[in-house]
Amino acid sequence: MMNKSTAQLLILAFALLAGTALAAGGAVWWYLQPRTASQSESPEPLPEAQNHKYVSLDKVIVMLRAQDNQSAPHFLALDLVFKSSAELEKKTKEHLPLLRAIAVKALSAYTVDTARALTIEQFTAGINRAYSESYARERQDKPFTEAMIGKLIIE
Repeated sequence: MMNKSTAQLLILAFALLAGTALAAGGAVWWYLQPRTASQSESPEPLPEAQNHKYVSLDKVIVMLRAQDNQSAPHFLALDLVFKSSAELEKKTKEHLPLLRAIAVKALSAYTVDTARALTIEQFTAGINRAYSESYARERQDKPFTEAMIGKLIIE
Protein backbone atom coordinates (compact mmCIF):
# COMPACT_ATOMS: atom_id res chain seq x y z
CA MET A 1 0.00 0.00 0.00
CA MET A 2 1.10 3.56 -0.76
CA ASN A 3 1.65 6.13 1.85
CA LYS A 4 0.04 9.55 1.69
CA SER A 5 3.07 11.46 0.30
CA THR A 6 3.57 8.95 -2.55
CA ALA A 7 -0.10 9.25 -3.54
CA GLN A 8 0.13 13.04 -3.57
CA LEU A 9 3.28 12.87 -5.69
CA LEU A 10 1.57 10.56 -8.20
CA ILE A 11 -1.47 12.85 -8.41
CA LEU A 12 0.79 15.86 -8.96
CA ALA A 13 2.75 14.05 -11.68
CA PHE A 14 -0.48 12.97 -13.39
CA ALA A 15 -1.84 16.56 -13.27
CA LEU A 16 1.38 17.93 -14.79
CA LEU A 17 1.32 15.26 -17.50
CA ALA A 18 -2.34 16.00 -18.33
CA GLY A 19 -1.66 19.78 -18.46
CA THR A 20 1.30 19.28 -20.77
CA ALA A 21 -0.75 17.01 -23.03
CA LEU A 22 -3.55 19.61 -23.22
CA ALA A 23 -1.08 22.39 -24.04
CA ALA A 24 0.57 20.28 -26.75
CA GLY A 25 -2.82 19.35 -28.20
CA GLY A 26 -3.84 23.02 -28.33
CA ALA A 27 -0.59 23.96 -30.06
CA VAL A 28 -1.05 21.22 -32.66
CA TRP A 29 -4.68 22.28 -33.24
CA TRP A 30 -3.65 25.94 -33.74
CA TYR A 31 -0.80 24.97 -36.08
CA LEU A 32 -3.06 22.82 -38.28
CA GLN A 33 -5.78 25.49 -38.69
CA PRO A 34 -6.15 26.72 -42.31
CA ARG A 35 -4.71 30.16 -42.87
CA THR A 36 -6.23 32.91 -45.00
CA ALA A 37 -4.03 34.86 -47.37
CA SER A 38 -3.90 37.85 -45.02
CA GLN A 39 -2.73 35.68 -42.10
CA SER A 40 -0.10 33.67 -43.93
CA GLU A 41 1.57 36.49 -45.84
CA SER A 42 3.36 39.39 -44.30
CA PRO A 43 1.41 42.63 -44.58
CA GLU A 44 2.25 44.84 -47.52
CA PRO A 45 4.00 48.04 -46.60
CA LEU A 46 1.78 51.09 -46.80
CA PRO A 47 2.50 53.46 -49.66
CA GLU A 48 4.28 56.61 -48.71
CA ALA A 49 1.79 59.21 -47.57
CA GLN A 50 1.27 62.02 -50.01
CA ASN A 51 1.35 65.58 -48.85
CA HIS A 52 -2.26 66.62 -49.48
CA LYS A 53 -3.56 70.08 -48.76
CA TYR A 54 -7.22 70.87 -48.18
CA VAL A 55 -8.74 74.14 -49.33
CA SER A 56 -12.19 75.08 -48.05
CA LEU A 57 -14.94 77.02 -49.77
CA ASP A 58 -17.49 78.00 -47.14
CA LYS A 59 -21.08 79.17 -47.37
CA VAL A 60 -22.13 78.28 -50.89
CA ILE A 61 -25.81 79.21 -50.81
CA VAL A 62 -28.18 78.25 -53.61
CA MET A 63 -31.87 78.99 -54.03
CA LEU A 64 -33.58 75.78 -55.09
CA ARG A 65 -36.12 75.80 -57.90
CA ALA A 66 -39.70 76.12 -56.79
CA GLN A 67 -42.27 73.53 -57.72
CA ASP A 68 -45.72 74.48 -58.98
CA ASN A 69 -47.48 74.12 -55.62
CA GLN A 70 -44.79 75.80 -53.48
CA SER A 71 -44.77 79.48 -52.68
CA ALA A 72 -42.05 79.62 -50.01
CA PRO A 73 -38.45 79.73 -51.25
CA HIS A 74 -36.08 76.90 -50.33
CA PHE A 75 -32.33 77.12 -49.97
CA LEU A 76 -29.37 74.77 -49.99
CA ALA A 77 -26.21 75.76 -48.12
CA LEU A 78 -22.99 73.81 -48.21
CA ASP A 79 -19.31 74.02 -47.41
CA LEU A 80 -16.92 72.42 -49.89
CA VAL A 81 -13.43 71.09 -49.29
CA PHE A 82 -10.99 70.58 -52.17
CA LYS A 83 -8.24 67.96 -51.89
CA SER A 84 -5.14 69.29 -53.62
CA SER A 85 -1.43 68.71 -53.75
CA ALA A 86 0.93 71.06 -51.96
CA GLU A 87 2.14 72.39 -55.32
CA LEU A 88 -1.39 73.22 -56.52
CA GLU A 89 -2.78 74.60 -53.25
CA LYS A 90 -2.20 78.23 -54.27
CA LYS A 91 -3.81 77.69 -57.69
CA THR A 92 -6.83 76.04 -56.03
CA LYS A 93 -7.23 79.08 -53.76
CA GLU A 94 -7.04 81.36 -56.80
CA HIS A 95 -9.82 79.35 -58.47
CA LEU A 96 -12.25 79.58 -55.52
CA PRO A 97 -14.53 82.19 -57.19
CA LEU A 98 -14.79 79.97 -60.29
CA LEU A 99 -15.38 76.90 -58.14
CA ARG A 100 -18.20 78.71 -56.29
CA ALA A 101 -19.85 79.72 -59.58
CA ILE A 102 -19.68 76.17 -60.97
CA ALA A 103 -21.19 74.75 -57.75
CA VAL A 104 -24.03 77.29 -57.77
CA LYS A 105 -24.81 76.57 -61.41
CA ALA A 106 -24.83 72.80 -60.84
CA LEU A 107 -26.92 72.89 -57.66
CA SER A 108 -29.46 75.53 -58.71
CA ALA A 109 -31.03 73.01 -61.11
CA TYR A 110 -32.38 70.97 -58.18
CA THR A 111 -35.85 71.26 -56.71
CA VAL A 112 -36.23 70.92 -52.95
CA ASP A 113 -37.71 67.41 -53.30
CA THR A 114 -34.87 66.29 -55.55
CA ALA A 115 -32.25 67.74 -53.21
CA ARG A 116 -33.79 66.08 -50.16
CA ALA A 117 -33.83 62.71 -51.93
CA LEU A 118 -30.11 62.76 -52.78
CA THR A 119 -27.42 61.31 -50.55
CA ILE A 120 -24.17 63.10 -49.74
CA GLU A 121 -22.37 60.74 -52.14
CA GLN A 122 -24.78 61.69 -54.95
CA PHE A 123 -24.30 65.41 -54.26
CA THR A 124 -20.52 64.93 -54.23
CA ALA A 125 -20.58 62.97 -57.49
CA GLY A 126 -22.72 65.64 -59.16
CA ILE A 127 -20.45 68.46 -58.04
CA ASN A 128 -17.28 66.62 -59.10
CA ARG A 129 -18.86 65.86 -62.47
CA ALA A 130 -19.72 69.57 -62.91
CA TYR A 131 -16.13 70.55 -62.08
CA SER A 132 -14.66 67.97 -64.48
CA GLU A 133 -16.96 69.07 -67.32
CA SER A 134 -16.25 72.76 -66.75
CA TYR A 135 -12.46 72.31 -66.69
CA ALA A 136 -12.66 70.04 -69.76
CA ARG A 137 -14.62 72.74 -71.67
CA GLU A 138 -11.95 75.29 -70.76
CA ARG A 139 -9.21 72.76 -71.63
CA GLN A 140 -7.54 73.20 -68.27
CA ASP A 141 -6.40 70.75 -65.64
CA LYS A 142 -8.23 70.87 -62.33
CA PRO A 143 -5.98 72.19 -59.54
CA PHE A 144 -7.47 69.63 -57.14
CA THR A 145 -8.10 65.90 -57.17
CA GLU A 146 -11.59 65.90 -55.68
CA ALA A 147 -14.24 68.07 -54.09
CA MET A 148 -15.83 66.90 -50.87
CA ILE A 149 -18.81 68.21 -48.93
CA GLY A 150 -18.00 69.46 -45.46
CA LYS A 151 -21.51 70.60 -44.55
CA LEU A 152 -24.90 70.42 -46.25
CA ILE A 153 -28.12 72.11 -45.13
CA ILE A 154 -31.40 72.09 -47.06
CA GLU A 155 -34.09 74.50 -45.86
